[in-house]
Amino acid sequence: MPVRTAQDGDLVGVLNVLDGADLATDHDQVQTAIERGDVFVAVPDEDQDGSPVVGAVVLDGEEIVNVAVRRRRRDQGIGSVLVERAMQERDRLVAQFDTDVRPFYESLGFDIAAAGDGRCRGVWRLGDGGSLE
Repeated sequence: MPVRTAQDGDLVGVLNVLDGADLATDHDQVQTAIERGDVFVAVPDEDQDGSPVVGAVVLDGEEIVNVAVRRRRRDQGIGSVLVERAMQERDRLVAQFDTDVRPFYESLGFDIAAAGDGRCRGVWRLGDGGSLE
């Protein structure tokens, strides 16, 4: 699945993917992240203009704000490919998440700790077992 940096025209697609995953989204925050180059999208055909967004990861610096994949495209490795793309752009990533997605982050090499209120905090660092191979 091709992954590329989101463009201005991807805003609605990114918001739809995040909304479909029942994630809290802020239009302005996502738009600003796209303008900074902090959003990566998975698309069926990278070379086709207007190719639909099937997954997205939104960053704020080294923090993963959201990662989501369209419901019918889940369990195909798209979320992993999106986070791996973010790993290529950063030396360190941090994510806060519910315990049910802990295996996802562990599979990507994140060090996980309890963050309180039933959530987890994961940290990935290039060179601390994190590999981009």
